[in-house]
Amino acid sequence: MKARIVTLPGDGVGPEVTAAAVAVLDAVAEHFGHEFSYEEHLIGGCAIDATGEPLPAASLEACKSADAVLLGAVGGPKWSDPHAPVRPEQGLLALRAALGVYANLRPLQVHPALAALSPLKNEKLKHVDVLFVRELTGGAYFGAKTRTTDTATDECKYTVAEVERVTRRAFELARGRRHKVTSVDKANVLETSRLWRSTVQRVAADYPDVKLEHQLVDSMAMLLLTQPSHYDVVVTENLFGDILTDEAAALAGSLGLLPSASLGEGKAGLYEPIHGSAPDIAGKGVANPVGAILSAAMLLRHSLGLEHEAVAIEAAVADVLERGPHTRDIGGQAGTDAVRDAVLVAFEVHAAASEAFFAGARACG
Repeated sequence: MKARIVTLPGDGVGPEVTAAAVAVLDAVAEHFGHEFSYEEHLIGGCAIDATGEPLPAASLEACKSADAVLLGAVGGPKWSDPHAPVRPEQGLLALRAALGVYANLRPLQVHPALAALSPLKNEKLKHVDVLFVRELTGGAYFGAKTRTTDTATDECKYTVAEVERVTRRAFELARGRRHKVTSVDKANVLETSRLWRSTVQRVAADYPDVKLEHQLVDSMAMLLLTQPSHYDVVVTENLFGDILTDEAAALAGSLGLLPSASLGEGKAGLYEPIHGSAPDIAGKGVANPVGAILSAAMLLRHSLGLEHEAVAIEAAVADVLERGPHTRDIGGQAGTDAVRDAVLVAFEVHAAASEAFFAGARACG
């Protein structure tokens, strides 16, 4: 397979973890005979410094024509002035809107070897496997905004079409998992949430094999910590999803472990670890690359249709999480490169095993 991937390393540790993910993609290409080409562009604070814009036109056009986009992180103290007319995060929001990636997938699994890092008791972490589906291009982040000397407003707006498309994506994904969807809203207070709930309820009728339940966002924040294994697919609006997924990351032990995929109607997608730019450790070579590497696995699965390759990466990461080396955020002392190299070694083992298995299956079939 040939694929063109745009990389947006961004700010802080973004370039370091993106480079690790690209190294793993290169190993995939070499082992399985694919041809991946890369085109690097600016986004975020570094783009503001170079061009005055958080998402230069060249970056956007490259992303629109790519098979997939791999992003590192944006932002940092240098650009954090709340009164600044141009900020790094504006570039990320503009990119999501321009690409039409309305469904943000954030999988959460708790690796047994890291359970001790979670603030929860180990028995609560057994069988935790949640897929968050966050609506990504609507709500308060994209609504009209006003500001005077003593007031401010952020419009939260949703249409039936916006809610329906992300809900259908969640139900389709649930059919490949444990056939359960939890929809999170604030329907006892917010009109947008009432629209959300009624739309979700209507869509659910088309998926009689999938169980639907509703939760209010405030109670959901508690339930994620008290009974996380209860949940399968969780679908919610933009702001609620942003908050709940960061809370859920604590269950896994570190933000540095978790990937994400932002998908629209086509095959192209935007892939990034959920962590931020971590400016305090940028340039020190100690950032955890696992979230970025797993994001690359999601890129292979969702945009390129390379399921076996994605599984081999995920198995390699699981081995490294089991045996080490580990970065500082999960109790070790290894650097970014050491973890990357360990994943590469484990990948070769799992890739070879995958090839042997499917060769045998083809021979028997």
